[in-house]
Amino acid sequence: MPDDTVNPRLGLVTISDRASRGEYEDRGGPALRDYFQETLITPCELVARVISDDQAGIEETLRELADKEGCCLIVTTGGTGPAIRDVTPEATEAVCQKMMPGFGELMRTVSLQKVPTAILSRQTAGIRGASLIINLPGQPKAIRECLDAVLPAVPYCIDLIGGPFLETNPERIVAFRPKPKTK
Repeated sequence: MPDDTVNPRLGLVTISDRASRGEYEDRGGPALRDYFQETLITPCELVARVISDDQAGIEETLRELADKEGCCLIVTTGGTGPAIRDVTPEATEAVCQKMMPGFGELMRTVSLQKVPTAILSRQTAGIRGASLIINLPGQPKAIRECLDAVLPAVPYCIDLIGGPFLETNPERIVAFRPKPKTK
């Protein structure tokens, strides 16, 4: 059972060769931080990482954030396209016990309404222990659109895997939780 006296932890992972080398400004990580500060009213500790497009390194980071840092939600940005170095979905699948394909399906559906190249994106999600891992595209606008689509289901998913209670700002996003059954 999670410790309710400690703020939930969220892992924010930017996956980019250039950003990890300091050649390119990381825009994905700050976009994730801003998004969660705007949409969650539960105080959360944000654990950020900027890493290269290396499958072993991505796997290691996801394991660290889930197993050692205790992040209930880990969101990645970048590495979901068809390019040779885009291996984020493969790394996610390698570390998860269960895959949650509905997240990727919904994100692509929403993105296709904006841009026809959304079919090239391989966003996915999975569960490792008590952590939900979601892969997002790299562009801040696409990050926001995709999270807006899936965030209503995220708190309940985290409930179901034994994570902490996350509450959304209802003026921004309404999280879905089933109504308790009455006798």
